[in-house]
Amino acid sequence: MNMHELNLDMTAFWMPFTANRQFKSAPRILVKAEGMYYTSHDGRRVLDGTAGLWCVNAGHCRTEIVEAIRQQAGELDFAPTFQMGHPKAFEAAAKIAEITPEGLDRVFFTNSGSESVDTALKIALAYHRARGEGQRTRFIGRERGYHGVGFGGISVGGISPNRKAYSGALLPAVDHLPHTLNIAEAAFTRGQPSWGAHLADELERLVTLHDASTIAAVIVEPLAGSTGVLVPPQGYLQKLRQICDKHGILLIFDEVITGLGRLGAPFAAQYFGVTPDLMTMAKGVNNAAVPMGAVAVKNGIHDAIVDAGNAGAIEFFHGYTYSGHPLAAAAACAALDLYKNDGLFERAAKLAPHFEKAIHSLRELPNVIDIRNLGLVGGIELKPRDGKPGARAHEIFVKCFEKGALVRYTGDILAFSPPLIVNETQIDELFGIVAEAIREVA
Repeated sequence: MNMHELNLDMTAFWMPFTANRQFKSAPRILVKAEGMYYTSHDGRRVLDGTAGLWCVNAGHCRTEIVEAIRQQAGELDFAPTFQMGHPKAFEAAAKIAEITPEGLDRVFFTNSGSESVDTALKIALAYHRARGEGQRTRFIGRERGYHGVGFGGISVGGISPNRKAYSGALLPAVDHLPHTLNIAEAAFTRGQPSWGAHLADELERLVTLHDASTIAAVIVEPLAGSTGVLVPPQGYLQKLRQICDKHGILLIFDEVITGLGRLGAPFAAQYFGVTPDLMTMAKGVNNAAVPMGAVAVKNGIHDAIVDAGNAGAIEFFHGYTYSGHPLAAAAACAALDLYKNDGLFERAAKLAPHFEKAIHSLRELPNVIDIRNLGLVGGIELKPRDGKPGARAHEIFVKCFEKGALVRYTGDILAFSPPLIVNETQIDELFGIVAEAIREVA
């Protein structure tokens, strides 16, 4: 089926995070998916090297999830969770609580990672107010951090293009830690770099500058994904935890990408052995089958907010019409059962060494200046063209698609996060295609 036969009017859809004019002049359309592969509009199989958008961890169109959604849609299509409830929302929350770090057993549902971040920030503020420390209103994010596109998320985030058009409307009480990438010190590191733990000490400087009594929370991605796979240095997250504890500051992990098995554990918090106070998730929570996000909250934080309210009154004035939507919750229950029954988190851990070997085999290719990896996530940084940042990576992205692999790029960094059902042969196929594309793009 060519574009003419598809008869697709692309005028009305204003596409997100897309060069719209460029895309619509030469569109790449996906019409079907199954397992590890998409099907393009012209009938080609395309190996999914990105789990859709870091999210389809169990592979595409899994029968168990499809049937759960189908059954739920025919039984209860929608029910409010404001002053009402329905069984699947409670069931999904309980299943999430089974795999979160110990003590993070309260789950607030949202519809996306962006909403999860804004929700976590509001929970942090509500918690300090409930404890009589309402002056704690400042947040500390990190340079190159990505926390979605809500005004809270872009305020604590540190990606300049996401912020500059809205700079006059960002949250005022926000500061940022430095990012942890240093190619000069740690290029081509396999796993966590040994250099960089000292960067966590910058939090002490910010505490001195602003006074700890004004700071509500620090929010970081344990492993930064959207900015180009920035792997945390050894000991870095542990230091952040210690400093936050010392000054009564909450630590928020944004696990929208790292959660649900990406690193070979349920969450990065467990992989690194560092337990945050709040943890955002989305994407893989229900295999991206229906939009859904959540915030896992320490029991004591939940209890402080709920117990501070008057009996019979709303304790936390926040929520979304679709919080815990029946279809999304049914998909989450099915996906979480699938992850467990198929041992997909353990599978990711076992495949990680082969993934690491395969991606690092590309280090001698033209214009490759760094390769980073952890679990089943990896990034290849390319030398930018003079005066044309991002152009080389974009061309490689397009060539990969033409050759039968979907990859992701940001700036001049190629990023990879295949579904956890990937096998060694498919990993080799993916990086074989990437290697060809890199060689062909000057």
